[in-house]
Amino acid sequence: MKKITVIGNNSGRNAGDAAILGGLLRDISAHFKQVEFHVPTINKKFVQDSFSAYGVKPVGLMPWNLSAKILGLPIVHSVLTADLVLVTDAILFDRQLYNPLFNYLWTLSHVLPMAKKKGIPVVLYNSSLGPATTKAGKEALKRVIDSADVIILRDKESVELLEKLGIEHPDIAEGADCALNAEPATDRRFDEICSAEHLFESDKSVIGFNVNSYVDAFVKEDGSSFGRENLVSLYAETVDSIIKKLDVDVIFIETQHMDMGIAGQVLDKIKTRDRVKLVSNKKYSYEDICSVLKRLELFVGMRTHSLILSSAMGVVPAGILTYPKNRGYMRTIGMENNLIEFRDLSVENYVNLIADVYEKRQDLKSEMIPQIVKEKTKARDAAKRLQPFLRGFSN
Repeated sequence: MKKITVIGNNSGRNAGDAAILGGLLRDISAHFKQVEFHVPTINKKFVQDSFSAYGVKPVGLMPWNLSAKILGLPIVHSVLTADLVLVTDAILFDRQLYNPLFNYLWTLSHVLPMAKKKGIPVVLYNSSLGPATTKAGKEALKRVIDSADVIILRDKESVELLEKLGIEHPDIAEGADCALNAEPATDRRFDEICSAEHLFESDKSVIGFNVNSYVDAFVKEDGSSFGRENLVSLYAETVDSIIKKLDVDVIFIETQHMDMGIAGQVLDKIKTRDRVKLVSNKKYSYEDICSVLKRLELFVGMRTHSLILSSAMGVVPAGILTYPKNRGYMRTIGMENNLIEFRDLSVENYVNLIADVYEKRQDLKSEMIPQIVKEKTKARDAAKRLQPFLRGFSN
């Protein structure tokens, strides 16, 4: 058996992160046999229950494992006993650099050089880099890059960041987000979800919404803070207006546990509440969520992976430009014009954008699907880059 340690954000709290791990495990298992995946996590039960089909071995990162999340003996042991180390997702940034409960970069910048010194190959696998704005963060990122044998990046912004920082590497490849190859739950499971949550019961078209609790950093046109209360009110008014204007039903699809609070606040303020349902990853797996996304006419999201998962299911996404990663992904699939800047955000502007995209959704879908197919292929083909490290283990 070849031991592969997979490092990402695998807490089970984010459906996008779960979809990344699921896609990675499936893609690599399709190419290689007799591989064993060791997955550091604060939620061993989630990893074991969700990915048992791939022979995963969760590595506990709790205090009783002598670890403060990523910082501790388990990550060192898991890396230094591996045959191959994969670092995936968007965990290499310098926000709260010295807080191991939030940040992975500082710890990995010390652990991965140990792997390199020991001759253990490290691959940044369909990863995203940054932001890295501090001197210490840039130095930490360079140590990680210098430790990697191969770097497979999922977005152009990551390549541009390395160029901006003057960090070079001899083997940088173009990849894509592993979550793009997420597969929906079976039709039978979808029917069970619809029955439990009373979804798609009318003959109306259905569109999805996703709201994000990160609003402190968002600003209005005058430069002032947008604020949580403003966002809640705007979202509720927008949903009511869209239901009236387009005569559609709405499903809120929340992909991160921490967003459930603000989603509840929005739902409480919506006047046409009988036309709105809620599905979240607190109750349902990412495959379940994908099965619901697949049946929508349009998806309006804030979280990057909500946009990724909806488009992966063939549904045109639109939304608010909350992160540079949103713009980067939407630019990649040709849907950048479906985003609205926070500085331009108002109920009228948001409703007009959503209505316009809704009317054009079939033409936009025809434009988007070929790009999605390309991105799915790039994500899947990243596994082929592991051949030099897993010789003799190909399927």
